[in-house]
Parts: sequence; structure tokens; C-alpha cells
Amino acid sequence: MSGTKGWDRARWLWWLALAGGISFFVAVFLRLGGPAIWAWKTTGVGFLALWAAANARGRDGWLIAAALGFGALGDYLLDAIGLEKGAVAFVIGHLIAIALYLMNRRPQLASSQRLLGWIAMPATLVIVWGMLSPQPGWWHAAVYSLFVAAMAAAAWTSRFPRYRTGIGAMLFLASDLFIFAGEGGVLSKDVTMWLVWPLYFGGQALIAWGVVSTLSAEARSRDAAA
Repeated sequence: MSGTKGWDRARWLWWLALAGGISFFVAVFLRLGGPAIWAWKTTGVGFLALWAAANARGRDGWLIAAALGFGALGDYLLDAIGLEKGAVAFVIGHLIAIALYLMNRRPQLASSQRLLGWIAMPATLVIVWGMLSPQPGWWHAAVYSLFVAAMAAAAWTSRFPRYRTGIGAMLFLASDLFIFAGEGGVLSKDVTMWLVWPLYFGGQALIAWGVVSTLSAEARSRDAAA
């Protein structure tokens, strides 16, 4: 399916999302904080959610818009209120995304594709345990990481483009693992700060691009055939 022809509604929102998400790395690098910075942080995924909503033509379109919307909310809450509230918003977004991907499973999977889908969750759990155990409360991170891993596995085995949505979801998972690597002292936070935001926002942008372009192209085909 075309990667561009199906997502021409409100494309200016797509470009605003890229501008917001890419430019926020300046705030990460300079370690800026405060209400204005928290709002800036939401612009990347927030505009992706608005762009997805502008292109929504049915249930699946609204689901990806909602998943992205809760991601943007999580971005804000993590800094403005705290880790737990932000994590809850992300978990809700992950559950919505998992539902979307499971309702759009790929009819046929190669053995290697199926294997990655199956091992994503246990492998993530082992990695998080290895990086954070026996720190107090490490299992909170482990439980949260299972939701991210389940989302990534479902995206990888969905019918949406693997080299956009699938890889985007895996990048999202990798960004969280680098957060835990920094918290566990496996890597210096001076190293992980260069990785976490680019992987996270790049992953969200790829997820949105893959799902929205696919759904929009299908809607255009249906309209042309009607």
C-alpha cells in the first residue's frame, strides 16, 4: 500500500508533530524543566494524535488516535505530576494499541516473525530484572515493561507495515529499556539521555505513520470502488 497517498488529511499536523518532537531534544540536552517545557514535551505525540484523529474514518483510526493521545498525556504527567500517574496513562494507551493490533493480526507469519512476537515479553522481563534487581520496587518497572513489550509484540505481528509500525513499536520498547538501564546504573544517564527521547518519539512517529497511512489508503480504495 502507498505510504504517502493515504495520509494527506491535515498533513500540517504531521509536520507540526515532527517539529515538536525533534525540537524537544534541545530541552532534553539542556535539561530544562518547568510547565512550559512539560507542554513542549507533549507537542510531538500530541500532534501525532490530532493528525491520526483528523484522518480517522472508523474504529481503528480512532483507536490509534486514542493510543497516541494517552501517550501524549503520559509525557506530560510524568514530569508535571509524577511517575505513577504518567505510567498509568501510558498503560491505558498500550492497552488500546494492543486491542487495535490484535483486531488487525497478520494472517500469515514467518517463523522468525512469530518467534519475536512470542519472546518479546519474557525477554523484556529478564532484561529488566537483570538491570534493576534487587533495587526496591524493581518489579514495578518489570510489570510496566510487560505492557510495553506486549504492545510491541502485537504491533510486530499485526497487518500494519512491519518496517514502520512494527519497528516503531520496538523502538518504543527500546527507549524504556534504556531508561531502566540508566536507573539501574548499567549505563550512565549521560549516555541514555541521547537515546531515550529519539527512540521514543521516532517510535511513536513510525507507529502513527504505519497505521494511519494503511487505514487511510484502504478508505480511499473503498471510496474509489464505491
